[in-house]
Amino acid sequence: MNLQTLTAEEVVGAAAAAGARPDPFLTISKWADKYRTLSQRASSEPGPWRTDRTPYLREIMDCLSPSSPMERVIFMKGAQIGGTECGNNWIGYVIHQAPGPMMAVQPTVEMAKRNSKQRVDPLIEESEALRKLVSDPRSRDSGNTVLSKEFPGGVLVMTGANSAVGLRSMAARYLFLDEVDGYPGDVEGEGDPVNLAMARTRTFARRKVFLVSTPKITGMSRIEAAYDESDRRQYYVPCPLCREFQILQFAQLRWPKGEPDKAVYVCQHCGQEIHNHQKQWMLARGQWRPNPAANWDRRTAGFHLSSLYSPVGWFSWADAAKQFEQAQNKQKPELLQVFVNTVLGETWTLLGEAPDWKRLYERREQYKVGSVPRGGVFLTAGADVQRDRIEVEIVAWGRGKQSWSIDYRVFEGDTSRQAVWDRLTDLLNETYPHVSGVQMPILQLAVDSGYATTEVYEWARRQGGRVVVIKGDQRSGAILGAPSPIEVGPLGERVKRGVRVWPVNSGMAKEELYRWLRLDRPTDEELEQGIPFPPGYCHFPRYSEEYFKQITAEQLVAKLVKGYKRLEWQKMRERNEALDCRVYARAAAARVGIDRFQEKHWADWESKVTPQAQPQQPLPQRVMPARPRNQVRFRIEV
Repeated sequence: MNLQTLTAEEVVGAAAAAGARPDPFLTISKWADKYRTLSQRASSEPGPWRTDRTPYLREIMDCLSPSSPMERVIFMKGAQIGGTECGNNWIGYVIHQAPGPMMAVQPTVEMAKRNSKQRVDPLIEESEALRKLVSDPRSRDSGNTVLSKEFPGGVLVMTGANSAVGLRSMAARYLFLDEVDGYPGDVEGEGDPVNLAMARTRTFARRKVFLVSTPKITGMSRIEAAYDESDRRQYYVPCPLCREFQILQFAQLRWPKGEPDKAVYVCQHCGQEIHNHQKQWMLARGQWRPNPAANWDRRTAGFHLSSLYSPVGWFSWADAAKQFEQAQNKQKPELLQVFVNTVLGETWTLLGEAPDWKRLYERREQYKVGSVPRGGVFLTAGADVQRDRIEVEIVAWGRGKQSWSIDYRVFEGDTSRQAVWDRLTDLLNETYPHVSGVQMPILQLAVDSGYATTEVYEWARRQGGRVVVIKGDQRSGAILGAPSPIEVGPLGERVKRGVRVWPVNSGMAKEELYRWLRLDRPTDEELEQGIPFPPGYCHFPRYSEEYFKQITAEQLVAKLVKGYKRLEWQKMRERNEALDCRVYARAAAARVGIDRFQEKHWADWESKVTPQAQPQQPLPQRVMPARPRNQVRFRIEV
């Protein structure tokens, strides 16, 4: 239009018409490039947002844009990828371009508060466009609180998946579910938190739902289940040498053993080495491709990305190689799960099938019941309380978490009466001879409080610090990277008369035990050559078949509970007391500190059972108390 040929009235009319037209409808990625600024207190790379830095996020964000027909967007990922920031860009876009009611859910309310202060507040403060729409929290009646941000045409409510009230707080057109695999299975008895949150969006015809998470356990992973219902897109990148497209896979990473800093990626097409600094060139030219075999809902887009795609300067291939080498530490098998979840962005499969009890029975050893073989350096015990008996296993622990079953006792009697508890007290005060001649006491005895709770509390209170009262809690020890899968906590929960109760994740303990029971015994030739037993190896004396049937009496099965798939341990046999006693003895070892022991700790324990540390005169042999015939469930076979 040539303004010089127009009259004054025509110029005014053209300007008015231009002002009446709506602003161009930006996609979320374009909005972020134009309006998003990363705060110095919330980002390692402060300054204007650049989608080109993480080009794989462009299509994910644009599927969340109003112009996309997608209703659900699924992002299953590794760490250091930018998934949460992708969701934060969506929050900023909704406030500025497409206002409406929005809910953002973190695993807990505390995490929601922390995310609001560390991520959402800087998002608003650093963007001039957003600051104009969200009032200063210091002003009266601003509508801007830690968990709620009001803006013209809408509101952002943040809550935790552990709060049923928060999930029911309002209807939402937009729903951002972050780290969904960290959500509880059931929230306050009202069912699965994802289903509760999704119910808030039903009244909106053009709703948008974004699920993002690092996956955890196969069969329990919400993000994996949602991804499987999508078109299952993967990011293909070209080789800078042959230009052939491929998915980045950890199997193609190569480096000299012990030198992860030299890690390179080997192209699966031309076989040539690609260096980490070439990754950014590859990412910029990558493309998302759906799985042609996917049986998916046409309104659901799914994306999977490992940390191998993390931009240069964030997480390198050398970092991945280093974490993999650390995960090979047999002393800390839990590190391998962390690697699979957070680097590969894949679920970890629990080995829940019961080991073969016959195989364990056949590899019994010749050491004497009631004595501690060489290698065992301290004793713990686990007690299982039933209506008519108390069953106890005494276990010796050694370097590498090797274990030896030392004795198994069954005290029959009514557990509501004092007599049977007196016999348990006598057991706690016994000592056991080490092969070196040292008399070893039971350091910690863990007793379950699920049955005869009052009697358990009363007995434990009288015994002092050598007894730890425990209860099953599937949430304890579940944080990745926790020092022990049997996390019993520093203090426990105080109950009456000075007794504390420690939560124990018995499911994780059983999975760990089954992993140990599957370990192969070194051959006689290997033992003669000095090859040690593998860490976690379990040694058993010549117990009868019943013991081994009981210690393998359960298996892990998937169940649907209130709409949520959950793995549960289910009994295959009537009796499982030996399995429970071993789990409790393991919890007692965690209280002693076995999961934090370093070389100096093991050396100190071993010095206490070396013959040099003992007097020249042999110590008297411990006299085993006479036991009624019905006291031992498992006869000793010779």
